[in-house]
Amino acid sequence: LSHRCHHRSTAMLDVPFLPFCAFLGTLGLLCMAMVGTWCQHWRGGFSLDGSSRTFNWHPVLMVAGLVVLYGTAALVYRIPSTWSGPKLPWKVLHGGLALGAFVLTVLGLAAVFRFHNSQGTPNMYSLHSWMGLVTVLLFSCQWAAGFGAFLLPWAPAWLRALYKPIHVFFGSTILMLSVASCVSGINEKLFFSLKNGTTAYKLLPAEAVFANTLGLLILVFGVLVVAALARPSWKRPDSDSPDSRQ
Repeated sequence: LSHRCHHRSTAMLDVPFLPFCAFLGTLGLLCMAMVGTWCQHWRGGFSLDGSSRTFNWHPVLMVAGLVVLYGTAALVYRIPSTWSGPKLPWKVLHGGLALGAFVLTVLGLAAVFRFHNSQGTPNMYSLHSWMGLVTVLLFSCQWAAGFGAFLLPWAPAWLRALYKPIHVFFGSTILMLSVASCVSGINEKLFFSLKNGTTAYKLLPAEAVFANTLGLLILVFGVLVVAALARPSWKRPDSDSPDSRQ
């Protein structure tokens, strides 16, 4: 009886993958729309002149690249249609989305470094900046190692089998580091901005409520992606066929 109740409760909690992906995609787009709205409405918009409007590209590109696009790349192999047929096109899609995320991340770093240098602000002094740099360095190593192990034809099957769980582990780790970096960056920006001439952060003005909500949504997005990656029924079945080791 207890086994039957457990099976029934598990079935009730079972969510089809595609509706879950639709919800997750909507949440990701909402995060991108909100960070753009925050920078446009409260932070003065965007430019490339080295002012604070140049800095505004940093949160937008980081959320779009390190969180949303990276999370999308991580879920490619959870799509049921990838479970049969040639694996190479999906490898290319996975690597291409991750490369796109990396390009956006580098552009986001360039924006913040240009702003700091033009304003005479020191670089790399805060916990947020250290965490972000570690995330980007791990990301670059992850992509290069994945490209060498899974896309280039020279890697033997035993090396791919050895590296695959490491690649999967660091994929989830980098995503959570990305989320932590973005959330800490939002908090840091609010502390710097909501002081002289504005309503203090501790009084929770509208901008603080909006940006805090954005941070929570980014956190929810990251947790849901990691949960999807960990769900056994959504993992691509292992195969020893030559096609799967393409």
